[in-house]
Amino acid sequence: MEVISLTLPMSVVLGLLLFTVVLFVSEVVRIDFAAILVMVLLGLLSQLPGLHALADVTRLFDGLASNAVVSIIAVMIIGAGLDKTGMMNSVAALILRRGGKTEARVVPIISGTVGFISSFMQNVGAAALFLPVVSRISVRTEIPLGRLLMPMGFCAILGGTMTMVGSSPLILLNDLLINTNLTLPEAQHVSTFGLFSVTPIGLALVATGMLYFMLLGRWILPGEQKNGDAASGRSVKEYLKSIYGLKTDIFEISIPADHPCVGQTFDDLMKRYHVYIIASAYQGSTWFAPVIQTKITAPCRLALLGREENIRHMVEEQGFELHDDLDVFAEMCAPTKSGIAEMVIPPGSAVIGKCAHDLVFRKTYGASLLAIHRGEETMSLVATEDHAPTQVGEVPFLAGDTLVIHSTWEALTRLTRDRNFVVVTSEFPREELRPTKVGWALFFFAVALALILLTDLRLSLCLLTGAAGMILTGVIDIDEAYKAVSWSTVFLLASLIPLGQAVQSTGTAAWIAQEILQLLDGWPIWSLQAGVAVLATVFTLIMSNVGATVLLVPLAISIALAAGGDPAIFALTVAISTSNSFLIPTHQVNALIMGPAGYKVTDFIKSGGIMTLLFLVVSLLMLNILF
Repeated sequence: MEVISLTLPMSVVLGLLLFTVVLFVSEVVRIDFAAILVMVLLGLLSQLPGLHALADVTRLFDGLASNAVVSIIAVMIIGAGLDKTGMMNSVAALILRRGGKTEARVVPIISGTVGFISSFMQNVGAAALFLPVVSRISVRTEIPLGRLLMPMGFCAILGGTMTMVGSSPLILLNDLLINTNLTLPEAQHVSTFGLFSVTPIGLALVATGMLYFMLLGRWILPGEQKNGDAASGRSVKEYLKSIYGLKTDIFEISIPADHPCVGQTFDDLMKRYHVYIIASAYQGSTWFAPVIQTKITAPCRLALLGREENIRHMVEEQGFELHDDLDVFAEMCAPTKSGIAEMVIPPGSAVIGKCAHDLVFRKTYGASLLAIHRGEETMSLVATEDHAPTQVGEVPFLAGDTLVIHSTWEALTRLTRDRNFVVVTSEFPREELRPTKVGWALFFFAVALALILLTDLRLSLCLLTGAAGMILTGVIDIDEAYKAVSWSTVFLLASLIPLGQAVQSTGTAAWIAQEILQLLDGWPIWSLQAGVAVLATVFTLIMSNVGATVLLVPLAISIALAAGGDPAIFALTVAISTSNSFLIPTHQVNALIMGPAGYKVTDFIKSGGIMTLLFLVVSLLMLNILF
């Protein structure tokens, strides 16, 4: 084998790698800008004498159109389309019903589901699809998003090792083995792998990841939500208490069949016990902000907003059942779907002099009037420390009154267009779900998946077909599609691609491999295999996992043949180990979750360091047990 000498371009690339790591760890500048800065430096340095091999400046920005980056853009749009139909809300509700609201139960369900999906779909796609689901679960359970996204992301990466189509290196491996066999004597030909040859290894790795976070999560994951991109809703309880002094919360009760209260109206219960009925359910149908003149039918369920002591008194006196948590109403009362809003009655409004009962407020506006704030006084059916309960529905409105309402965000969006009110609540999700488009969304998602699994088309084209189909059929419009893309993630990945190419094109990668392999010369076969695994792990942190696989598989086969080992196991060790990418956010999945959760590079180093070691131990152990 020809000896590779260290050259000036290699030294510059090594310096840039060190500079990149320092920028990432220190976070002197934002990580996406750090990647852009490194790409610009690479382009400028390539213009200096003797450094032209660093980069072709005419192709410096090709990363923005790379297969990986376009795939990420497309899958974000597909995920937003599915979310727009309300599907992701349903998935989140299903997970909450199965896992409850505790981190110890929610994390393994999310992680296991994403791990399974990424075994047949690109891991970044699985992670992007579940990002809105996890965001909703975080809001409903009040578990910080940072404690949910990293387990999901890591298990998405681990899930890619469960089948030979789960990750790009494993997809590529058989082709590399076939090409290598062309240069080897027939007696040394390396056998290719079947679709499920790696499944036991992948299952062991996913199980390890889940156990890792279940057992050590409380110490290794961020304790609080940081300044991420994902908005977390403020609970009704917190808002009403801090702004208006109303000590309330939302509770769910059941009224049994043939109860004496059947035939009474909702208004009767509300006035008697000073609570608000904000939602009702009967025979499988639910109503938000039901009309207060509605007569009670049983068996039914009600969502009540009020003081806990008032509701417990009502339950005890009437013989109702109080549920520990929201069940039927968990979805519609989630902060992602509804919440507290305020609007002011302007001079000249048509509602001045009228009360909520006159306007049939709930039926007309789809919202529950909770309080009227007038001057320094807050009038509400729920007593405050300073004021007795007020039949707020019978108080005539005056100009300048602030109405405190409980509303769906969809209804509030409509109210912003009503000239009789000035909605002062500005930060709420201004989106209208399109459940009628769920058929089209599922159809084009299935089309994209079928193209990925059944054809040889590029991944980006397959996913863009699904995304374009959703835009064409109105599942999501083009402006919403642009907003769905995390452009910081796009530029982070696109800007790192030229550096990875420079590592390979200048021979820096080959030189690093040579130096490490020289250190391993003469070691036992098991230690050589471990050395190859560590080498693949390091390479996948500084260049693409595909590039690391292409470079290292032939080297690993040569090492195995020279040492008397099994070349197939050594080659598979490389393809598996290039998924061991947890230390820094250079992997596509890590880059994807970094912004929404507000992670720092140090968070990945802290959590990913132990995961990297566990990956090495478990993967090497399983490889040797199986093969």
